[in-house]
Amino acid sequence: MLLVTGITGHSGTYFLQEMIDRKYEGSIRCIVRSSSNTSLIDNSELKIQKVIGDLNDWNFIDKSMIGVDTVLHIGAIYYSVKVMKAAVKNNVKRVILVHTTGIYSKYKSASEEYKQIEAKIQQIVTGSRSPIGVTILRPTMIYGNINDRNMAVFIKMVDKLRLFPVIDHGNSLLQPVNARDLGKAYYQVLTTSDIKCGDYILSGEKPIMMLEMFKLISKNLNKKTCFISVPLGLGIFMARCLKLCTLGKVDYVEKVKRMGEDRSFLHDKATNDFGYNPMPFEDGIKVEVEQYKAMFKR
Repeated sequence: MLLVTGITGHSGTYFLQEMIDRKYEGSIRCIVRSSSNTSLIDNSELKIQKVIGDLNDWNFIDKSMIGVDTVLHIGAIYYSVKVMKAAVKNNVKRVILVHTTGIYSKYKSASEEYKQIEAKIQQIVTGSRSPIGVTILRPTMIYGNINDRNMAVFIKMVDKLRLFPVIDHGNSLLQPVNARDLGKAYYQVLTTSDIKCGDYILSGEKPIMMLEMFKLISKNLNKKTCFISVPLGLGIFMARCLKLCTLGKVDYVEKVKRMGEDRSFLHDKATNDFGYNPMPFEDGIKVEVEQYKAMFKR
């Protein structure tokens, strides 16, 4: 029995579609909220059981693990410790956790909590009486449709602003990954019997400069955008002023700091071990911008 969390979320939906397309034959139990849209699950024709509940509820998670041998946790990293404890308690053989490359950020507030979570997970695994394989998947910035909280925000900003500020000439590197590629990767890891444990980065095809990323968005929007370089220090100062003026309600300080941080990561290990092959950013962003235009440019 496979237990999946986050199956109705962004990349989770693409994982479900991959299982449908591949006609996955195993038994599946998925945890969903009462408010989740489960139409794709309901019409999937897979051997899938829905359990409605909250990942904050330890007893619920524990009960959901009964009879499970593999867990794919696509839900938020903040639930990973509870999921791991329940998996060990119920003698689950294999756990796949979807975490983040944010753990590698040089800014303490961006990475420290992730490091603490993974340290606790390691303690749980070390203290387990029965062997359990743990695989951690680390996506970079995820994009793929207008409901994402990353690229969709940039698309709206480029659409609205004729003069667009970029930190330090937009020279920092990003490597966004499309949620469709993640759905495929989750399935590849799940069905590759040789992968029982390990740590894999799931990044986009290749790095792209932030300025080039914004230019591609502008081009696909058919916009003539003027990009203005803002020194990182000035950007941080302005973000702190905004935080002060809003009494802390709007806090972009760390986000601005990370705009000046290179966030490119090699995915060679994933390619070698399970054939990971992400799409070019140029192709993925074109689809997302077209979705945006279809919804907001009528």
